[in-house]
Amino acid sequence: MSDVMTCMSFRQLLDWVRREHDEKGSVFGVRRPYRAKAGTEQTIFGRKLETPVGPAAGPNSQLAQNIVASYYAGGRFFELKTVQIMDGAELAACVNKPCIKADDECYNCEWSTELYVPQAQDEYIKAWFLLSFMAKEYGLGAMDGFQFNISVGYDLAGIRSEKINRFIENMKNAGQTEIFKECREVLLAQAAEFKHMTREDIEAISPEICNSATISTLHGCPPQEIEGIARYLLTEKGMHTFVKCNPTLLGYDFARETLDGMGYDYIAFGRFHFEDDLQYGDAVPMFGRLMELSGKLGLEFGVKITNTFPVDVKAGELPSEEMYMSGKSLYPLSIALAAKLSEEFGGKLRIAYSGGADALNIGKIVGAGVWPVTMATTLLKPGGYQRFTQIAETLMQMGVKPFAGITVEDLRRTAKEALTDPHHVKPAKLPAARKTTERVPLVSCFTAPCEDACPIHQEISTYMKLAEEGRFEEALEVILNRNALPFITGTICAQIGRASCRERV
Repeated sequence: MSDVMTCMSFRQLLDWVRREHDEKGSVFGVRRPYRAKAGTEQTIFGRKLETPVGPAAGPNSQLAQNIVASYYAGGRFFELKTVQIMDGAELAACVNKPCIKADDECYNCEWSTELYVPQAQDEYIKAWFLLSFMAKEYGLGAMDGFQFNISVGYDLAGIRSEKINRFIENMKNAGQTEIFKECREVLLAQAAEFKHMTREDIEAISPEICNSATISTLHGCPPQEIEGIARYLLTEKGMHTFVKCNPTLLGYDFARETLDGMGYDYIAFGRFHFEDDLQYGDAVPMFGRLMELSGKLGLEFGVKITNTFPVDVKAGELPSEEMYMSGKSLYPLSIALAAKLSEEFGGKLRIAYSGGADALNIGKIVGAGVWPVTMATTLLKPGGYQRFTQIAETLMQMGVKPFAGITVEDLRRTAKEALTDPHHVKPAKLPAARKTTERVPLVSCFTAPCEDACPIHQEISTYMKLAEEGRFEEALEVILNRNALPFITGTICAQIGRASCRERV
């Protein structure tokens, strides 16, 4: 398998989606679609949003098929993979592989998009058309019920460059790009084959892909540089803007004591980034000025909490000297920073959240008024994109309220509870590795981790699929193939399979 990504044409992607959906009812392996309920959507950046969740800028929002899979499962807010002036082969030479490790908490040493910026742009536009198509043709929601959010970095000079400026302008309005025209023509050519999408629907697909941006800066970026980028995007580009914040704003002592107290004392980091990164005393007045500016311009401003947390490579986890921590161990830091800034601004500062969000804490985060919420680590676990279905359904059952400020007390309570939450505290008995110890074949290499961990290798995925389809007698026959006493063993040792899978949580 090559470590260089090869992009597929829009026609190929569309044919793949249609064929797989018609034959299997799935799209890029996501078996259960999420269908948005009309009238439950919220509004942000002047546009509708059917669910306030989606993939964070990272491996799950890089290619068109990544975005499509997220949408089919329930994601509706897409923070697109970061673009910067260095791209393609030049960037690939700086990133060692493998660059992600997500056994429990997650670590990575990747940067921005591995594609060239024009390729990334085309992937996002192809995804825009595919989502519009699926929304209408498969009844998943409104054609304008989702949003794209670009992530740009890493300094003002790079963002002002011709390459990134062209990317921003084309994402604001892609109507004159060749890929936009190509996607529309391909859909129009097949329109007669569609059951629900009409030519009028295709012609109505908006070229205005994106009206918001999230700023990503490198560690050590001066506060005046960060503010300069935000002002540029607000005043010259007219974009709603989020600024990514780092957990380093909390200070070294808080981060060290928090992680030590939760069992993450083995995670190594020094004081350097806490002293070199944006300081809390500089951040607060900056955010105040940007809130005032955006208000005058009729735009929305907020912070993205949080970017990943730099830690040292001590046990050869990844081929790098430093890596970025995320997931369950980042959650107590991220939610603490969200609570601290919310209290500082009386709940008026808008917060987009990312940092260990998953199905188990999403209700508390969004319930406090913190959304949109984007995720990466949970999508890298067993279950993948399908986890969005559980997350979206949880939120829709709970109900999402229009943003009227953050409930500071609720967020403060959530941050306190995170310190003792068993889902985030490192267990004394470390979880077993979910990777199989067996050599997998070249093709048909899928194996369920729960089956691998089961002492008798019960065909769990097979009987679960049959049970899901209501074929209960056949499911029982599969169980009895290897298990003569399923009631007894199912009562005694189900935990082995459950701990090895945890597909949805």
